[in-house]
Amino acid sequence: MKTILMEKNNGIARITLNNPGSLNSLIPPLLSEMLIALEEMEHDQAIRVVIITGAGKGFSVGGDLSYLRTLNTISESRKYVQDAAAVAMKIVDLPKPVIAMVNGVTAGAGVSLALACDIVFCANSVRFLSGFGKVGLISDMGGAYLLTRAMGLHKAKEFMFSAQAIDAESACRLGMVNRVVGNDCLLETTYKFAEELLKCAPVALRLMKKILNSSEKLDFPTIVEIETAGQVYCIGTADHKEALAAMKEKRDPVFKGL
Repeated sequence: MKTILMEKNNGIARITLNNPGSLNSLIPPLLSEMLIALEEMEHDQAIRVVIITGAGKGFSVGGDLSYLRTLNTISESRKYVQDAAAVAMKIVDLPKPVIAMVNGVTAGAGVSLALACDIVFCANSVRFLSGFGKVGLISDMGGAYLLTRAMGLHKAKEFMFSAQAIDAESACRLGMVNRVVGNDCLLETTYKFAEELLKCAPVALRLMKKILNSSEKLDFPTIVEIETAGQVYCIGTADHKEALAAMKEKRDPVFKGL
């Protein structure tokens, strides 16, 4: 059985974690296939938006505890953790918008996986859980960084230390989630948003993502300098010229990512 399912349609790719028997725990084959899928999406010029979701009742419960029991050496443990981190880093660095469509149980590194995405939509039945302390582990896949950026230091500590589940609405108020919708509306809402992103110039979205992801690590003058360079570049692109022509001709622009 493939641990990753891929669906491409009209510029949107959907990657589905397909390990439903263990609520999409991050077993090694899944991590390997996920990284390959993301690399494919990076180079596929026809794909402009990526959606990540889970099969069955879970988005992802994170690390696979059954597999963790088989790790006997430091090198084995390091490889597993690094492979998981590589997936999160690829999502963050992917030069295209990535939307987490959180459909069910989300715990441990599954939370990190969702937060690594640029936009997080979730069903109102979803619960988020850290749980690391209960199994003698700490966050991984960039969880400490991502949670702190999403909700602030003290709220992140409360979430991590307590190992208590929070519901979707609470996650939204804390800044972990962009939008909470009914379970039956999640797919439609996510795709509608993805379709809106298709109306934007790919080069502009790529640069926006890169700059915003760097914003907290750089000072104001540096950000202004980077924005200036990026804006000058965008002004010279074919997509910008197409947008101006479309406005003048009162039609929708056709962006080609150039």
